Amino acid sequence: MNTYTDTLTIQASLTEQGDALIFGVDASGNYVPGLLVKQRLFARHEPSFYGTELEIERLRDELELIVLPAEMAVPFFADPRLLPIHMTWRLEGDAARLAELSPAMERVVAERGFIPSFEAYKAGKLRWKWDAEVLDAKTRRALGALAVGGNDLNGWIEETQNTEAEDTAFLDGLGAAFSAAVFQRYYGTEEAAADLRRDFPVLFARDRAAVAAGLDERGWLVATGWKSDTLPFRPLLQLLEPEDAESGGWRLTLLLQDKLEPAKLAPIRLTSDGKASGTWPSGWMPHVHERSAAWLTHLRASLSEDRLAGSPADVMNAPMSDEEAWRFLTMDSQRLLAAGWQVLLPGWWEEASRKKPRLRAKVRTGDNEGEKAGGSRSFFGLDALIDFDWRLSIGDADLSEEEFRELVARGERLVQFRGQWVPLDPILLAQIRKAMADIGPRQGLSFQDVLQMHLRRNSGFQMPASAGKDAESDASENREDAGELEVDVELNDHLTKIIGQLTQQTDWPSIPVPLSLHAELRSYQQAGFSWLAFLRQFGLGAVLADDMGLGKTIQFITYLLHVAEEATGNGGRRPALLICPTSVLGNWQKEVQRFAPSLRIMLHYGSKRLSGDAFYEEATNADLVLTSYATSTLDQELISGYTWSAICLDEAQNIKNAGTKQAMAVKSFPARHRIALTGTPIENKLAELWSIYDFTNPGYLGNARMFAERFGQAIERERDEKRTQELQRLVKPFMLRRKKKDPNIMLDLPEKNEMKTYIHLTGEQSALYEQTVKELMEDVKKLEGIQRKGAILSALTRLKQLCDHPVLLTKEAIPVPEDEREAAAESAMLISRSAKLERLLDLVKELREEGERCLIFTQYIGMGEMLQRVLGRELDEPVLYLHGGSSKIARDRMIEQFQSRELPEAEQPNVFILSIKAGGVGLNLTAANHVFHFDRWWNPAVENQATDRAYRMGQTRDVQVHKFISLGTLEERIDEMLESKQQLSDDVITSSEGWITELSTDALRDLFTLRRDWSE
Repeated sequence: MNTYTDTLTIQASLTEQGDALIFGVDASGNYVPGLLVKQRLFARHEPSFYGTELEIERLRDELELIVLPAEMAVPFFADPRLLPIHMTWRLEGDAARLAELSPAMERVVAERGFIPSFEAYKAGKLRWKWDAEVLDAKTRRALGALAVGGNDLNGWIEETQNTEAEDTAFLDGLGAAFSAAVFQRYYGTEEAAADLRRDFPVLFARDRAAVAAGLDERGWLVATGWKSDTLPFRPLLQLLEPEDAESGGWRLTLLLQDKLEPAKLAPIRLTSDGKASGTWPSGWMPHVHERSAAWLTHLRASLSEDRLAGSPADVMNAPMSDEEAWRFLTMDSQRLLAAGWQVLLPGWWEEASRKKPRLRAKVRTGDNEGEKAGGSRSFFGLDALIDFDWRLSIGDADLSEEEFRELVARGERLVQFRGQWVPLDPILLAQIRKAMADIGPRQGLSFQDVLQMHLRRNSGFQMPASAGKDAESDASENREDAGELEVDVELNDHLTKIIGQLTQQTDWPSIPVPLSLHAELRSYQQAGFSWLAFLRQFGLGAVLADDMGLGKTIQFITYLLHVAEEATGNGGRRPALLICPTSVLGNWQKEVQRFAPSLRIMLHYGSKRLSGDAFYEEATNADLVLTSYATSTLDQELISGYTWSAICLDEAQNIKNAGTKQAMAVKSFPARHRIALTGTPIENKLAELWSIYDFTNPGYLGNARMFAERFGQAIERERDEKRTQELQRLVKPFMLRRKKKDPNIMLDLPEKNEMKTYIHLTGEQSALYEQTVKELMEDVKKLEGIQRKGAILSALTRLKQLCDHPVLLTKEAIPVPEDEREAAAESAMLISRSAKLERLLDLVKELREEGERCLIFTQYIGMGEMLQRVLGRELDEPVLYLHGGSSKIARDRMIEQFQSRELPEAEQPNVFILSIKAGGVGLNLTAANHVFHFDRWWNPAVENQATDRAYRMGQTRDVQVHKFISLGTLEERIDEMLESKQQLSDDVITSSEGWITELSTDALRDLFTLRRDWSE
């Protein structure tokens, strides 16, 4: 069998796109299999992942071609060190040409000796070519010989039988490969491509023919800004305004500006045949005469015919009307700039463009002051209407609505008003008229409108670009100022006070704590309760988002007592509705009974719950109806038939997915006040925050689509600081968020010490891990779209399970031991197969010897069951396990047992295993002072929330948090990513595993591949 270890001849052919099609021939003249050529030739080529990513195409039965992508062709053939040394290589044909020419091409790329191609630009494309001026003489001669059909490259390689057409095809392919190498090296990222667009906008002009008109390559490179201009002057255009408003006659003139003394400007005239006349320094004469005809050609390509319809002696001397001047200011000047011209416009135009018309709603005094309806109750809710008058600012002029309408009636684009030129953009005028019509004084502004306008004042509220578009709007599509209208609001004293209380979250009335509360509130808790009551006064929904453990429960219970006492004084009590996860129903019952025994509680849950009239009758006699999210969804019609005094959602992140039946059901329940309690208002994405606000204050943040368009991508992907601040301003009035470590909280909590425990994989785990990654990488090459995403997410789950224990992956059945000996052997076997399990057992044994208790969180039911089985046996004590399938009765019993300190020692559980979804929220488990995260969650906020089951009010000992991480695996990569994502959780947050499915194959390999130095 021929092993091809002696000599291998490599031949190549460049495609029109620059890809190199490579094949091999052995010493006998036979074609070598493509796979073998690929393995040998690219054994050192890291960019193709040592050849594994290169495709093989079968041209005919005996010939297989390796496809080397265009961006790799020049760098590969430029580096002879890439050729393996264990065999002899012979390059022939285009492969030899590439090997000879590529080192020079690669040097040009490295030294940035490339320029954009003028010919490609005129054809509407952007490609790069080598700058002949930077090539060495030898390479220039070789390329020149190819261009005229010189087959032997001036003796560089053996003579070939290529035709002239084949030489031209090779040269074209080399040019394409060179261009691809430039793109790959310098403009291969979105950021670099964006920089190119910003720095050289002419390269991306829409009307490229107009830019190139009348220019040779050198002139075009100067016009794009790619090369500097060696002329002593630069041509530019200037728009001159009329000497007075009555004389009319705007004029456009051509000037030559001295580069050394920019203040020196020489006006010139162009004749209809492109000759220039005027007065300029004598040294400029040859350059002016050489270029004047090209200037005229360039102007004709950039301007309409009527702009160059002056006299034959001066084609630019035709005066402009106000209408034509407006067109030049808004459109023609932009077209000229895009074509590479410099344009001088009147100084006031830039100021006027910057100071856009500002529409202001001035709230009237009197009707909204509160005299008519008892002070602050003069309006109720976000929909309450407020009277106002319109005012409009254009430049420095302040107009009433009547003055504005009179100005618009003149039908002019540029008018002199109070001694200054004022541009009247028809698009903005249409938007102003539409805004005035949509929010007429008869209809009024709602309190929501006023609040949002006030909050957006610093960033500028933008009217939709489509508003008021008419037939003229398409003429101004590309102007930066088109479609923007700033709307402001001028508050009266009454609204200024209320909105100040909302936005500053200070100075709201302090309400006495109800005497019937069986608890002593901390100062921040009393402030939180007063804040809830303050918002209720105006019918405004609230999101109480204090850190876990700060007492959201007691603040809401105090609020309920206040509402009940207030209603009693007014002649009638009406029940509130509280919806919470099933796992904390019992906790709420006990907390309300403990702190507010005077409140009448009705539990609506389970198979024996009331329905129909019996439900309404029982609810009417209660102060608080308790139910779960699942039950409220099942009984949506029943619960919707009652208008509740208040609705409160505990762990409100349960409605984070707005499209679920659960979220839609909860939002359909009518209530006088809406409250959301959550320690994590955003877990993964901004849409979750929108969904919670859509419950508390429906419509306040717009609909879901509008919210996503305005804030979603700008904040989650682009980290737009302006949009983030705008959203923070909108959210703040209705969200109260305090953290444990805030200095004014003064909780005096013990310390929380977080530590990462790094663990090696066992040999079995390592082998299974590598096999899983290999299968994934083979799949993603063949799959696309939803199938590719599914394969990645499936592999992701398998790898995370494997880091916990191989049994979760192999799904092997573990028989129930029949006696003590078999049970001990089974435990030993399970422990030996997982380094994590072995390490956990060591740590738990150690803390149990010290009399301490722990929580263990895992996201896999199989792992939880195994932990309960092994730890129970090894510790010889009861071990609890709470998961999604646990009943409410079982949950309540487990929590009570764990928190108890009165059970006999043999019955007292000290280790509590919890599913992070079922046990990560709403539970008070301060008996534990150790928390283990056996496997990592994708969101640090969720992990912290789980940790806070132990680290909360009532905890008296330092809490130790142990985060298990399998070394060298994706768990370690996840941990690195979580560290970087934690800050976004504090801003306005993003974090989920969906982004992994969008990664490139290279990035996936880097994320998943096991680092060999960490495996056993």
